[in-house]
Amino acid sequence: MVAGGTTFHPLGETGRVGTPARTGSGPTERGARYDFSGWHKHQGSPQGGGSPKKGASFEERDHREALGRSRGGYGTKVCVIADGHGKAFGFALAPGQAHELLLALAMLDSLPAIPLWVVADKGYASNAMRERIWDMGARPAIPAKRRDGPVACPKWAYRCRHLVENLWARLKEWRAVATRYEKTATSFLAVIHIAAAADWIKP
Repeated sequence: MVAGGTTFHPLGETGRVGTPARTGSGPTERGARYDFSGWHKHQGSPQGGGSPKKGASFEERDHREALGRSRGGYGTKVCVIADGHGKAFGFALAPGQAHELLLALAMLDSLPAIPLWVVADKGYASNAMRERIWDMGARPAIPAKRRDGPVACPKWAYRCRHLVENLWARLKEWRAVATRYEKTATSFLAVIHIAAAADWIKP
């Protein structure tokens, strides 16, 4: 390269180092042509996502795969039901911006038996949630939000919520659970089930 310019000069005779490079669609020694013009037109997007199939929008695809954007970033929200020993037996996925309450109401129907208490944090505080728990024959231990009136929530029962926090600490020891790598919601849920099964095996 010449100082102050971009002109390249051949370094030797034709057929050696200084052989001019073929550009465009010129013929080769075997008569084949290599046309690289416009090769980038059919490349995938930089993020590798491509266009949604069958006319589905990106928002619909992300919602189907339990992906969404919340204050914590772009990811998936996981709701879990655990027993009194802190062992998981039910999961549900939702996009990051979804509320856990809708997941919890649906998961109450999948309980194998009627529990004595249902313990949850303030994120699940609602009259509909408490009424649903009372109707199924259990007792809610869910603290009230500041804007709500006082509700019964025994402290000794609510202290058991640390079992769920400990459960998530064990599950997130699996890197694939703590940081979602799977593209589809089905694959991600399968990884969570494997981690939960391994947690059940532990003494």
